[in-house]
Amino acid sequence: MPLTDAQVKNARYNPDGEGNRLSDGGRMYLQLDKSGAKYWRLNYRFAGKDKTLALGVYPDVSLAAARKKRDVAREKLADGVDPGEAKKVEKRATLLAASNSFEAVAMAWMEERRSSVEQAQYDKTLARFKVDALPWLGKRPITEIDAPEILAVLKRVDARGARFTSHRLRSEISRVFRHGIKEGYCKYDPARDLVGAIPPSVTKHFAAITEPDEAAELLRAFDGFKGTFVVQCALKLSPMLFQRPGELRQMEWASIDFDRAQWSFFVNKTKTHHLVPLPTQAVTILLELHALTGDGRYVFPGARDKKRPMSDAAVNAALRRLGYDTQEEITGHGFRAMARTILHEELEQQPDTIEHQLAHKVPDALGTAYNRTKFLKQRRAMMQKWADYLDKIKAGAEIIPINAAR
Repeated sequence: MPLTDAQVKNARYNPDGEGNRLSDGGRMYLQLDKSGAKYWRLNYRFAGKDKTLALGVYPDVSLAAARKKRDVAREKLADGVDPGEAKKVEKRATLLAASNSFEAVAMAWMEERRSSVEQAQYDKTLARFKVDALPWLGKRPITEIDAPEILAVLKRVDARGARFTSHRLRSEISRVFRHGIKEGYCKYDPARDLVGAIPPSVTKHFAAITEPDEAAELLRAFDGFKGTFVVQCALKLSPMLFQRPGELRQMEWASIDFDRAQWSFFVNKTKTHHLVPLPTQAVTILLELHALTGDGRYVFPGARDKKRPMSDAAVNAALRRLGYDTQEEITGHGFRAMARTILHEELEQQPDTIEHQLAHKVPDALGTAYNRTKFLKQRRAMMQKWADYLDKIKAGAEIIPINAAR
């Protein structure tokens, strides 16, 4: 007799071994296990061999659902198909689709590049994927995603006014596909065909102060900063050394040579080592700070976790506390523009010397893209002249452009 829902629900394993297989007809039965589990099974014969097909576990698979699976299996048998082998093929396809999904390939690409990018950059890329790409592309097999599907994702981002993010996301999606091609998950990059599909974004430079009198006012404001001593030191060194904010906040004590008065580090952006001559004013600040943070790894440790560097938002937050608009007036990155402009226009430093100190790639006559010791003597003199100049304007010294004096 066919089983009823009540019989299936109330069935219990018998330690004596009797009654642990309840038949429902059509060679389907419920197998009771000593663990308390209840398994649906179907016995069948194919190519002269007796076989058993698993139909699921009760209550996840109800009596009615198990019967539907049994009927599907019997239809396959009638068509000359082994339902057990068909199930294995479907399972392999499901597993392949899971490993071949856009999300799986994207995460594999992210993991591969983790060691070669800054943590902040890694986190931003991951956040873009989670918010703007994975909800629509994540579960899709990477081989089935086409250009119009990706374009819909990019347009969605562009529609909210984040055009630059849309362009960045297209580039990152393209790199996921290129990783997939390399690993054999796909054969084509549809995102490559979308270059130019979104109108170009309007470049907006980092806000910066480039007038000496305004720079002097900003430097005086640093002395009145009411935040932590660590952040105040970062504020003072930002315009003096004019390196990228991410490099400054991750400065390590091991990278500073006090005997030679220089700081050296690896620049992720240019994939090169960079050397920054330290003016006497910078050495004084660092020696004073060493008494507070010198027992750790980072010169500017985080406020909550000393084993991590200071937050990438700390300097900009400090500027806002001082009353500066980081959208329109000055940002941590804007100190680079301040130094580049004033060093050239007011102190008449050579552009190549300045660019090398900014850790920019500067091709020379020999075709060398970058040389960490290029113009080192000139850069050392320039950095001291720059620090002295900042001291003078902060103290209120009269600023007379050199060209005007001549």
